[in-house]
Amino acid sequence: MSRSPLIVLGAVLIVLGLVGFAMPMFTTQETTELARIGELKLETTQTTTHVIPPLLIGGVLVVGVILLGAGLYRKR
Repeated sequence: MSRSPLIVLGAVLIVLGLVGFAMPMFTTQETTELARIGELKLETTQTTTHVIPPLLIGGVLVVGVILLGAGLYRKR
């Protein structure tokens, strides 16, 4: 049984949307070197929190459902 690309893409978008609703924010860390004197290094780590807008997550979920439905409809 071959899978339609619409079904696969729709399923991936649905999973991404559900993960986005489960974890709507994530943090990243970036370490930068401020100065180096011989073997001595001065570094700083900056932590940034990113928030994914709920409207974007909902849009991805809706598009995934539409693509999945279109793929299943075309298979008939």
